Amino acid sequence: MSTQVEEREFQAEARQLLELLIHSVYSNKDTFLRELISNASDALDKARLESYRNKDLDIDTSDLHIEITPDKDARTLTVRDNGIGMSKDEVVTLIGTLAKSGTAELRRALAEAKNSEVPSELIGQFGVGFYSTFMVADKVTMVTRKVGETTATRWVSEGAGTYTIEDVEDAPQGTSITLHLKDSDDDDHLFDYTAEWKIREIVKRYSDFISWPVRMDKESTVDEETVTETVTLNSQKALWARPKSEVTDEEYAEFYKHVSHAWDEPLEVISMKAEGTFEYQALLFLPTHAPHDLFTREHKRGVQLYVKRVFIMDNCEELMPQYLRFVKGVVDAQDLSLNVSREILQQNRQISRIQKRLVKKVLSTIKDMMANEPEKYRTFWGEFGRVLKEGLLFDVDNRETLLEVSSFVSTRKQEDTEDEQNRWTTLREYVDRMKDGQDRIYYMTGETRQLVENSPHMEAFQAKGLEVLILTDPVDEMWVESVREFDGKQFHSIAKGDVDLDSEEEKEADESDREQREKDFAELLNWMKETLTEDVKDVRLSSRLTTSPACLVGDDFDITPALERMYRASGQPVPHIKRILEINPNHPLVTTLRTLHSRDAEGNNVKATAELLHGMAVLAEGGELKDPAGFTKVLADTLANTIGGES
Repeated sequence: MSTQVEEREFQAEARQLLELLIHSVYSNKDTFLRELISNASDALDKARLESYRNKDLDIDTSDLHIEITPDKDARTLTVRDNGIGMSKDEVVTLIGTLAKSGTAELRRALAEAKNSEVPSELIGQFGVGFYSTFMVADKVTMVTRKVGETTATRWVSEGAGTYTIEDVEDAPQGTSITLHLKDSDDDDHLFDYTAEWKIREIVKRYSDFISWPVRMDKESTVDEETVTETVTLNSQKALWARPKSEVTDEEYAEFYKHVSHAWDEPLEVISMKAEGTFEYQALLFLPTHAPHDLFTREHKRGVQLYVKRVFIMDNCEELMPQYLRFVKGVVDAQDLSLNVSREILQQNRQISRIQKRLVKKVLSTIKDMMANEPEKYRTFWGEFGRVLKEGLLFDVDNRETLLEVSSFVSTRKQEDTEDEQNRWTTLREYVDRMKDGQDRIYYMTGETRQLVENSPHMEAFQAKGLEVLILTDPVDEMWVESVREFDGKQFHSIAKGDVDLDSEEEKEADESDREQREKDFAELLNWMKETLTEDVKDVRLSSRLTTSPACLVGDDFDITPALERMYRASGQPVPHIKRILEINPNHPLVTTLRTLHSRDAEGNNVKATAELLHGMAVLAEGGELKDPAGFTKVLADTLANTIGGES
């Protein structure tokens, strides 16, 4: 038995609003089923809560569930729950939200939904999400009975200007929504929402972890007879919601492979739960191996975002900074400001605070790994150290922690082993080993370790037994320009500025000899500076060279040649930086040049030797000669003259 059917009208703009929702807000039609399942899950939550609050209310909570029923012949899809249900007044109010709000102001809010927040009441049980059904259906029928009531309500609409509503009897507790699917999708099997595989795919992707079972009847043939069995489509296994002690390593490994689409085992599992003004849970993983596309533009970063166990998006970049793009996992929030379609996260304080906490948790995990599991840490650093150091450029708030968990190759050697792993050091270890009187952390950047180790700049430091960090990653060229110190000790490039490693006693003992050398070489230095003025900005005697004849150094705040090349390669105009040529006053080639200059400053051999010194210094640091052919000719002529003179 049913009562008289009432036909009601939406307001004038309702149809336009529906069209906007269907065609502009949602980017994927599959999301309609996610919305219906989410609404059903909310209804089940409310039913269970109401049963606790009101013991006298007749609520059947013995088997709360969601049921999906496709009918291929009738081309319908029904989503049914036995949750809290709605009264007639609630149906009118909730369905009327769209009609009552059908104003130009709301239209503007919806039109901008992908870039700004909309009122949260529009994302309720039967708010905007309910209307997403009209993306795939040309008619929607809803039958709902609220717990504690005997009369149910039927609501029917074709998503146009009107809807009908009536009272009905004998309806079960909860809500049933039947979609009469559009014929336009009939030719495309990808959008056949009566197909079992399609329903399974959507539930698995969006609703796999909601706490209530999502069921569907499945028909199969056994002994030529059709047998129907009820199957549960979702796993309901939200590992992040379970205590870590109750989850096995195998379960974590399986889940990691599921969310990361990788085949390796997770190196570390990070579980966290935040409570307070806003709540969320996170289950993150540090991979064992870096993906092949880690340094490509195509690499997708970020973790999966869920809200109340409902999948919202993959690769949520707002939750993980670029330098932690290798971290995989899930964040499940209880309450976040989403846009109308739940597909685009709004920039707000909650997201920012969640990201800050996630970053601190990841970095503290790496720090604990370094202290307690050094082998695991070395594996991690070997795979992801280059990426993590990017944070030194951009994450000022966590810079100290990043410096603490970073490792670097150094010139320190252990006498009892040749193991290359022992060449790695942390900054804390470096500082603890610093010699008495040393107040700087010395480093040198370069393209390869061999190039840096064989650099003339190293000679004085090797002679003094001073440890130098060897920085060969491209990012090293950049972060050392912005990070000035660690633990009160300044970083200092051994290829920049003036280096004087002598003690006060050594300086006093050598003062007279130094003054004499300056006088002896004054004319040569001035002449070389003038002769090489297109290539260098100064020529001076070196205190850092012991065996090489010359080297090039920069002023303290000059960018390095490698960084200059990086900027040029990226299309950024950078003026050429002239550098300082330092010459070794004790090297035979330099002393010979001084002798030749004193005899005949205008001689061809003098200028050729000066050019050779500069070219050798460029090559010694792995640089590129401005005129390789010219350098080769000068070298050949000089050798010919030398050999000819000897013969």
